[in-house]
Amino acid sequence: MAKVEIYSTQVCPYCVRAKDLLTRKGANFTEIRVDNNDTLRASMIERAGGRRSVPQIFINDQHIGGCDDLYALEQANKLDALLQA
Repeated sequence: MAKVEIYSTQVCPYCVRAKDLLTRKGANFTEIRVDNNDTLRASMIERAGGRRSVPQIFINDQHIGGCDDLYALEQANKLDALLQA
């Protein structure tokens, strides 16, 4: 299974949707909460090429983007292949 990381905050509906899709896909993921942690948020921003919104999702250290990007991969039938890599 792929290494999946999701940067999130406690009160983020997009984070909930992204985690829900990953859970339905059977993906194990590490959630990195950035609320009230400037160091983790700075790391997320750097890894995400300057993107500041949550969630920011990485699969096998490849930046996927946010919730809409994750669902776009699912719509294009490309998410399963990434999760199996």
